[in-house]
Amino acid sequence: MADQIPLYPVRSAAAAGHKRAAYYSAAGPGPGADRRGRYQLEDESAHLDEMPLMMSEEGFENDESDYHTLPRARIERRKSGLEWFVCGGWKFLCSSCCDWLINICHRKKELKARTVWLGCPEKSEEKHPRNSIKNQKYNVFTFIPGVLYEQFKFFLNLYFLVVSCSQFVPALKIGYLYTYWAPLGFVLAVTITREAIDEFRRFQRDKEVNSQLYSKLTVRGSCFIRTDQLDGETDWKLKVAVSCTQRLPALGDLFSIRAYVYAQKPQLDIHSFEGTFTREDSDPPIHESLSIENTLWASTIVASGTVIGVVIYTGKETRSVMNTSNPKNKIGLLDLELNQLTKALFLALVVLSVVMVTLQGFAGPWYRNLFRFLLLFSYIIPISLRVNLDMGKAAYGWMIMKDENIPGTVVRTSTIPEELGRLVYLLTDKTGTLTQNEMTFRRLHLGTVSYGADTMDEIQTHVLSSYAQVHPQTGGNNPSSTPPRRAQSSTPKVRKSVSSRVHEAVKAIALCHNVTPVYESQAGVTGETESAEADQDFSDENRTYQASSPDEVALVRWTESVGLTLVSRDLTSMQLKTPGGQVLTYCILQVFPFTSESKRMGIIVRDESTAEITFYMKGADVAMSSIVQYNDWLEEECGNMAREGLRTLVVAKKALTEEQYQDFESRYSQAKLSIHDRVLKVAAVVESLERELELLCLTGVEDQLQADVRPTLEMLRNAGIKIWMLTGDKLETATCIAKSSHLVSRTQDIHIFRPVTSRGEAHLELNAFRRKHDCALVISGDSLEVCLKYYEHELVELACQCPAVVCCRCSPTQKAHMVTLLRQHTGRRTCAVGDGGNDVSMIQAADCGIGIEGKEGKQASLAADFSITQFRHVGRLLMVHGRNSYKRSAALGQFVMHRGLIISTMQAVFSSVFYFASVPLYQGFLMVGYATIYTMFPVFSLVLDQDVKPEMAILYPELYKDLTKGRSLSFKTFLIWVLISIYQGGILMFGALVLFEAEFVHVVAISFTALVLTELLMVALTIRTWHWLMVVAEFLSLGCYVASLAFLNEYFGIGRVSFGAFLDVAFITTVPFLWKVSAITVVSCLPLYVLKYLKRKLSPPSYSKLSS
Repeated sequence: MADQIPLYPVRSAAAAGHKRAAYYSAAGPGPGADRRGRYQLEDESAHLDEMPLMMSEEGFENDESDYHTLPRARIERRKSGLEWFVCGGWKFLCSSCCDWLINICHRKKELKARTVWLGCPEKSEEKHPRNSIKNQKYNVFTFIPGVLYEQFKFFLNLYFLVVSCSQFVPALKIGYLYTYWAPLGFVLAVTITREAIDEFRRFQRDKEVNSQLYSKLTVRGSCFIRTDQLDGETDWKLKVAVSCTQRLPALGDLFSIRAYVYAQKPQLDIHSFEGTFTREDSDPPIHESLSIENTLWASTIVASGTVIGVVIYTGKETRSVMNTSNPKNKIGLLDLELNQLTKALFLALVVLSVVMVTLQGFAGPWYRNLFRFLLLFSYIIPISLRVNLDMGKAAYGWMIMKDENIPGTVVRTSTIPEELGRLVYLLTDKTGTLTQNEMTFRRLHLGTVSYGADTMDEIQTHVLSSYAQVHPQTGGNNPSSTPPRRAQSSTPKVRKSVSSRVHEAVKAIALCHNVTPVYESQAGVTGETESAEADQDFSDENRTYQASSPDEVALVRWTESVGLTLVSRDLTSMQLKTPGGQVLTYCILQVFPFTSESKRMGIIVRDESTAEITFYMKGADVAMSSIVQYNDWLEEECGNMAREGLRTLVVAKKALTEEQYQDFESRYSQAKLSIHDRVLKVAAVVESLERELELLCLTGVEDQLQADVRPTLEMLRNAGIKIWMLTGDKLETATCIAKSSHLVSRTQDIHIFRPVTSRGEAHLELNAFRRKHDCALVISGDSLEVCLKYYEHELVELACQCPAVVCCRCSPTQKAHMVTLLRQHTGRRTCAVGDGGNDVSMIQAADCGIGIEGKEGKQASLAADFSITQFRHVGRLLMVHGRNSYKRSAALGQFVMHRGLIISTMQAVFSSVFYFASVPLYQGFLMVGYATIYTMFPVFSLVLDQDVKPEMAILYPELYKDLTKGRSLSFKTFLIWVLISIYQGGILMFGALVLFEAEFVHVVAISFTALVLTELLMVALTIRTWHWLMVVAEFLSLGCYVASLAFLNEYFGIGRVSFGAFLDVAFITTVPFLWKVSAITVVSCLPLYVLKYLKRKLSPPSYSKLSS
């Protein structure tokens, strides 16, 4: 059995070998038993060196239940003791304590199976959650504390809160209260207002969703539902009612019977359900098993028919809510990096203050002087950093929403626009995101002749002529009659004519499917179905087709377009209408549904008019090639269609005699009743039919891609972004779309990860995958779950090396789990793109979530950080707006820090000259004015700067690769700005002291004027592309400063109270003042201009080469 396969570890210790052998032989036969030969045969060449993967030796000696802990344990063992505590262990301990306290205060109720009595809620054994959905982060009581906690957990904000509070202590007060509290209050007011608006919007959305209720059960015992908001599949699914309730005379009798439903406890799996329906007042009591076919999950839609149901799960116990993660506050990487730099600045602040106190000789109350120095130099960490960045983020959001090239884009989370420029992994849904989920029939190939979109009228002619020969006498006047068939059809010629071959192919496609035609009543009757059916209009206009797959619907619609129409179907028969209006009735004897394992579906029908029995089958070429008769064209044509991006199906048939069918039916019924190995026995009986089938045709269906999906994916790939497709759809469909969308290039190999159910199988399959190089990975959700349980680290590491990854049959939770794993294992930024309710968890788990408003509703769009209308808008959103947001915020953040560093350097020089006195250089309004009206507009105008034109950024997506390296904001660039600040601050202060020794009392006016001019020139030096608003900002700030000299002269004295010197207006108009201020400014700025020029000439950045 598969579980008994030895894994051949490198170590050959006898004892360890015995342990392993005992462990594997103890495992009984598993579901993977039939795969033993395949794995053994394939892995013989691998031998010892391939087997261990990256598993540590001690792993083989643990129990199976321990395996899922091994990868994490291996990673965590790298650090221990004090190193572990310093490197983040303290955070882990704090969060663990908080989680423990929360669990103590708010214990989660254990989920249990439940019994629900019909019409008797008082019999319920326990209370269940309210039937409502809540997506809000806070309530009335937790809003203010919650928002404040989110703000002050940042070091920058916490630091300024402490500094502002210190000003209430008289001994520590060094300025006016408003100089500290006004900026902090502004930041908090903006944040609280923004969060309040977001919370109110969430409340309104929840209220809208919770007001929608189910109220409707067809007497026929079945209905269609749409599950696109749950699993992403837009096809309609047939659901069946409990059979014993269908025999009740009236709906009111549901409350008069004594019956109950026993259901399993709430769980995540949306594809399974186990329960029983029991009616106690009948003799004997009726017990009926319930499965997924009898359930309607919350967030699904009753698409056809009416339903009366009993509610089993409510509120947070529903499948959709359990599969949705709680929304979290997202913090951008740039904010985290700035937070780290802020800590470095704080360390510099403390060191500088200690140095000043030391140079004082610890005279007097040195600890008070230390704290005053900390306050004096507090501008090293500028509070305007948060104000400028938050306003910048708002500006980027406004620019994104006003971009005419991506109309309809909405920024729902304004705190992370820079994340768009740092993405390495993009995880996307398939249905409705990459594709329109609209199937179109494109090609029919009969071996010797091929029909495409422009020759479909020939097929229509052939079908018309075939049925005209059969029924020349009726002329379509009697649609209800069932005319005789051609006599020669039962004895086909050696070589059929093209017309008859086309007719046979079209008829096979019209019969071999699971499609049901549905007719909507003209009057829109919502009452009893019997009365509604009498009024139904069976005309073509009112007919819609429903099936478990949109491919099926596309095929049946195509047969209708060429003249053969499916008009009716129930569990035992179906009717086709010919071009002449004749109705052909076929009795359905057996249906063999499509499965992922068989990759084919079949049907046995009996023609009511001739009593001929025919077995039709269609399926994937890999499954059908060994079933059909020998031919020399099938493989080649399948390859040709696949290269066109078409989904191919091979259609075949086999005529059965009555004796052959009766023999098959008896064996088939016997196999279905067997208790042991039922699935294998049933498959064996069906396979006895699947021999030497007559190949009829090959069909090609196209799932139309969204507009410009191919160039967008190519652009993202060239930008260095790795794209993963996570879909709830079938493996074959996902693989086909991956090829047609060019997610996987045509020359690239694809490794389809085989289904695995045990640790041994997962181990072998991972080794087989490891031997492949530069190939795309396709893996199913079930196999993914097994691999993540035992080999999480290994799987993610191997998958990250692939150019593309496709995960099919993924549940919403698995999608979110994959995003989280990528973030944890790679440390890179992730983006999730989706359009359905099943994508919400993935979108919320990613660093940046993008929702598309589409046919599957607005749930993903509303939960996302950015909402777009088409997938192709992702390209511009990342290449242009992501680039600009990151580059601008990096420049803005560093410039604001430079603005604080330069004034702190000047303060340090000033204090040193005055015997290390803790006296402020600039008082009150000058400090506020410096960070606001004197420099704010030019500095903030950096949000309009751009290094590359949008057209160039889209034309050369390779430029995006530089952004992911984070070079625009790093310790290197930060250190350069620190050195610039120290140089300029020193030049400005020493220059003022040296050149103005005679007029020493004017040193404040002199140095401050030079400082403002220097800052304006530095903004001009930083700008890469000028905008007219930047010029206006420069001159406006300069004008404001010149005008304020006359009105704020009392602030320009040295130390104000200490020296009592005031500004002499006549003095600043003298020539010496002007040329000396100009000289200081030139010395502080000119070298930097020269260095920038030389760097551009000798080592130009990549973007400058393109722009030139």
